[in-house]
Amino acid sequence: MPRFAASDLLEQLSMVPEPTRTPLALRPREAAMALGISPRLLWQLTHDGHVPCVRVGSGKRRTVLYPTVELQAWLTRQAEAAKGGRDDAR
Repeated sequence: MPRFAASDLLEQLSMVPEPTRTPLALRPREAAMALGISPRLLWQLTHDGHVPCVRVGSGKRRTVLYPTVELQAWLTRQAEAAKGGRDDAR
């Protein structure tokens, strides 16, 4: 078995592409960043029922997640509504 220098192994490892994983859902801060809005605006839109979300857990462990597929669909609807001149597309 041939011996490789550590630097050779590191160089070879750096060439291996990392698998790209799209998360199923984003936490509020991640979702706000992905949408290009503030977390506060995201929370207001969520509270008003405009942005699709999933509430998971109970008690102090309860959290809100934003499914990426639903966020993309919502954003597409918003863009289409803006083209059509409507203010709100749910």
